[in-house]
This record gives sequence, C-alpha cells and structure tokens, in this order.
Amino acid sequence: MNSLKPIKVKKITCIGAGYVGGPTMAVIADNCPEIIITIVDVNENRINGWKFSPIDKLPIYEPELGEIIDRVRNKNLFFSTEISQSIENADMVFLAVNTPTKTKGIGSGHASDLSWLESCAREVAKSAKGHTIVVEKSTVPVRTAEVIKKILDANVNKGESHNSDITFSVISNPEFLAEGTAISDLNNPDRVLIGGDNELAIDSLADIYLNWVDKSKIIRTNLWSSELSKLTSNAFLAQRISSINSVAEICEVTGANIKEVSKAIGMDNRIGSKFLNSGPGFGGSCFKKDILNLVYLCQYFGLTKVAKYWESVVELNKWQHNRISKLIIHSLLGNISSKFILILGFAFKANTNDTRESSAIQISLNLLEEGANLLIHD
Repeated sequence: MNSLKPIKVKKITCIGAGYVGGPTMAVIADNCPEIIITIVDVNENRINGWKFSPIDKLPIYEPELGEIIDRVRNKNLFFSTEISQSIENADMVFLAVNTPTKTKGIGSGHASDLSWLESCAREVAKSAKGHTIVVEKSTVPVRTAEVIKKILDANVNKGESHNSDITFSVISNPEFLAEGTAISDLNNPDRVLIGGDNELAIDSLADIYLNWVDKSKIIRTNLWSSELSKLTSNAFLAQRISSINSVAEICEVTGANIKEVSKAIGMDNRIGSKFLNSGPGFGGSCFKKDILNLVYLCQYFGLTKVAKYWESVVELNKWQHNRISKLIIHSLLGNISSKFILILGFAFKANTNDTRESSAIQISLNLLEEGANLLIHD
C-alpha cells in the first residue's frame, strides 16, 4: 500500500447475498451511513428478493433484519447482479459465498469445495481498480488466503500497462453468527477477528467495526490463525452438543434426568451452561461441514488420531438422529407404517428459515423409510 495510513473505506462490495452477506452488510450499513455498500450475486431472483420484497418477505429471515433493511435499503445499501462494475468501484470487497463439502474429486465428503470462492477471486482480479482490500468472510480451510493471493497476484503480474496500478491486500474476517440471533451477534459481538499480514488493511477494516464495536473486542491475528479459529470454534460447539446427547442416553438407562445433569454441569463456571441442551442433534450448514473440513485438514497433515477424534463428533450426531427415530418408533409400539406423525418446525433451529442439514429432515427421512405419513408445520 502506498499510504502510511489506513484506507478510508467509502465503498464496499460484498459478493454473496446469502445468510452471511445479507445480514452482515445490513448491519454495517446501519452503523456506517457514510459507506455505500452493494451486495452482488449471480442469483437474480435472490437479488430481486432483497431489492423489492416487503421486509417480512426477504430471502432470509432473521429477527430484526427486516427493520434494518427498511432503514438502509436504497439509501446506503444496494443490491445488484452487476458484479464486475461493483468490484471496480469498491475500496473493499467481501467474499461471502458458500463453501460446501466436496461431492467428488480429491477430499470428496470432507474437504471444502472452493470453486465459488476461486471464481470470485478471479472476478476481483479482473475487475478491481487501484488498491482493493479483499476480505475473506466465507468459512474456509486454513491457508485458503494463499489461493486467493495467487489468483490476484497472477492478474497483477501479467505485465499489462493497465494493471500497473492494481494492488491487493487479503485479510480474513470470519463470521461467528448463530442463525436466529445473527443481528444481535453482529450488533453485539463477543469478538471481531481480523487476520492478515498487512497492518494497514487490518486497520481499515477495524476502523469500520469501531463505529459500534468496542476496541477491546477486536482481535488481530495472522491469516492462518484467523481461518483456523472459525473452524475450531464451530467444532467445539458441535462437540458439546454431541457430548450432552451421549450423556442423555446414559441418563435413560440409569434413571438420571438429563435436564438435571445439564443444569449441574452448566453451573460449573469452567464449563458454562450454553449448548448443554439434549436434543435431536446439530443441524445447519456449518457444523458438519466445518468439522469434516477440519478432519480432512488433519488427514492431509497425517494427524490420524486427531482426525478420528473430530470425525467421531459427526458420527455421534448421525447416531443421535437414528436414536431419536428409534425412540419414536418404539413409542408407537414398534410400528409406524401408515401412522401420521406431526413435525412442528422443519428448519434446523428456531427463528430461521434455513432447512440445510436440518435434524428434523434427517429424522423424517428415517421415519419415511419405515412407512410413516408425515405432517409438517413450520
């Protein structure tokens, strides 16, 4: 960077109008009215949903999100499918696209599919002007920033005269949002993590968050620590869910009460009470995907025992889905063929419309295989 001071960010482009990009940019726009923010996506229907839908019919449901969109839409928050033009005008570009588990090729079933992220990086490399700060917002494997840097640098090093003024900084700023409380998490975060090797770029992003986040909550790390922190944070949360569900079965065979055990455990201030409610298992798009990503990372580096440890968390969750299904069948005298079962709530958790990897769906599939008729109300 040519300046000795952080770039004063005036325009932000976020690639990805999903569960991360939409709420995050809405909250930044609400707290930083001087910054013009554009959310772009190749999905025209989704963009039109954000642009034109009433606030109670947005593509994504989150408590309080509609009210924020009502305040900032068409004022300093805009939505577009003009990706190239929006990147060209931006001082900072957030990459907030999906990184699902690969379904084929090397690492299939465990590693993250980074094709969309790589495609975004190429679009940024092609369209950016001047100096652009690229913010890794998607959940990614460790050292993904190296891939992004290589793609961006390849564009700069082509030797073409019109590229001579184009430079990039890549920083990591993972999201720690819980669906259903995303707006609260964004407005009152436990921490904001920014990783990178360019202090001025980190300062530029930190200055944005300082508009509403206390300085003490902004953590600065290197790139790799930031990327790994997101994966392991989700892994630890999922681990607690699998752990308490394993204790629930012990309670059932010994006569202990899982609610009483959870309360006793949670009152230990070294443990805490969160994520100690026994239930059908964890769902959503993050926990399983991120743990499998962590497993693949461990396998890649030859950490076999560590990989098996984390894989057992996912296996326990799958076991819990099957266990709940068997409990339902047992409670209906061992036969559910042609019986009607009402399922209240099909999303993976309350206060969201996200059904990805929903435990209700997994259990429902098990029950359908046994011949049950399902009535679903959400």
